[in-house]
Amino acid sequence: MSTSGTNPNEAWGSRIGLILAMAGNAVGLGNFLRFPSQAAANGGGSFMIPYFIAFLLLGIPLMWIEWGIGRNGGRFRKGHVPGMFAAIWHHPAAKYLGVIGMVIPLVVLIYYTVIESWTLAFTWFSVTGDYWSANTPESMQAYLASYQAIGDSSVHAVWKPFLFFFTTLAINIWVLSKGISGGIEKLAKIGMPILFIFAIILAISVFMIPPGENGIGAVQGLEFIYKPNFSELKNAKVWLAAAGQIFFTLSVGMGTLQCYASYLSTSDDIVLSGLATAATNETAEVVLGGSIAIPAAVAFFGVSGAMAVAQSGSFDIAFVTMPLIFQQMPGGQLLGAMWFGLLFFAGITSSVAMATPVVAFFREEFGYRRETVAWIIGGVALVFGLLTILWLQYGFLDEWDFWAGTFGLAVFAFIEVVLFMWVFKPEEAWKSLHQGADLRIPGGYKFVMTYVTPLYLGVILVAWAWQQAFPILTLQNVKPGTEFYIHASRLIIVAFIVFFLVMIRMAWKRNGYRDSEGFVEVTNTPAGTPPADPRHTEVAG
Repeated sequence: MSTSGTNPNEAWGSRIGLILAMAGNAVGLGNFLRFPSQAAANGGGSFMIPYFIAFLLLGIPLMWIEWGIGRNGGRFRKGHVPGMFAAIWHHPAAKYLGVIGMVIPLVVLIYYTVIESWTLAFTWFSVTGDYWSANTPESMQAYLASYQAIGDSSVHAVWKPFLFFFTTLAINIWVLSKGISGGIEKLAKIGMPILFIFAIILAISVFMIPPGENGIGAVQGLEFIYKPNFSELKNAKVWLAAAGQIFFTLSVGMGTLQCYASYLSTSDDIVLSGLATAATNETAEVVLGGSIAIPAAVAFFGVSGAMAVAQSGSFDIAFVTMPLIFQQMPGGQLLGAMWFGLLFFAGITSSVAMATPVVAFFREEFGYRRETVAWIIGGVALVFGLLTILWLQYGFLDEWDFWAGTFGLAVFAFIEVVLFMWVFKPEEAWKSLHQGADLRIPGGYKFVMTYVTPLYLGVILVAWAWQQAFPILTLQNVKPGTEFYIHASRLIIVAFIVFFLVMIRMAWKRNGYRDSEGFVEVTNTPAGTPPADPRHTEVAG
């Protein structure tokens, strides 16, 4: 294990590679599973109005802020959030606040890889036609339950979920070990086009389904999603659901966008790149994600049936309803493989991003080789991923998903907005964002990012804390016998927090950083030279 403190050069090979990787980070399972489920369960078109408002007031501002924080950190060879926060705020507490940006992506990576492995398994099951005899909702539910519940071998052998999990995790770690340009960017250049091609083919196939005897077809599914019922806008639940979806869909508050952006120089246009990333994600979610599952469900089960499908949960849409639909369509096995294949590519382009902040931390602060850190992360994900599989039925995954993948995102986003727009100051933030920019952010967004976005986030946090966090924390409405597993899941998160707090302290002592002085900026490469990560030089601040 090398501790020389010298990292090899890393950089994005091209702007299109950067945008595809950033979009791959954002485009995940939530675009094709959670979005249609949330839209249908929250009034269809009524959901889309607060959704786009949240996109304009939360999503785009947070996207720019995270790109700005990341690139500013890269000036000081900091591709991890503790270093980025310390570069903005010269206070001893700054680096410790950044621990959230280490723990959240690691925890989400672990359980996300488990879900990702389900999509790989069902891709294979579609190719082989393995679930073709499960042609009723009840039998398809039993098929899925047998795969998810260890010990239920009524359909699946016990070894199957482990095999697909090991395979999925190995692919993730192998890509991660190959670096930014050689691994993550190549994956994005291959995976994202395949994802979009599969999604377009599936959307076209759905709208070729002939209307039923009652005249209802996929077009009525689009009407259901996009036709607003303005009375629903009085419901605060709809606004909260819309804001929550924006966090999921753009992967903001995760600590991953900042890490990717830290490999950029001050000559790169992050304003335009940020918009391109957001636009690519929204195309995948609203145009394609909204044109497959719910329209297909409406075509086969009617509007009321689609509502029932949406309320049954995202997993049921993907793994129960869609397989039933594919069994009734020409070329269903191929379409099923495309559906689960696009979910797999959506998942893996996001999951590799979740490991990058931890890799950056240990490479930059302790000089470890990327391959070494990648496989250590793989070992951690393997151990706790196995716990997730074994304890899935006891609410283990759900607990992690709420604290790290829902509530934690809003907490982290609030902290980074305050640091970048208030501590760093709006003038400095605005100047930083526009370095190298050909496109200028509309002036009104300076007010939005300084006042509206943090206020919006504060309201969401208070509402989530009151409506969800407190009841979940106090174990209200938990299934009897699951308390041990829920407490275990929380203790593991706490252990991760303590571990990274200690490692952050060790890194600062090891490198002689002085909080009040900040870091020494690494000199940019001369104009005309190939882009390179300036962090290959050992720097102490």
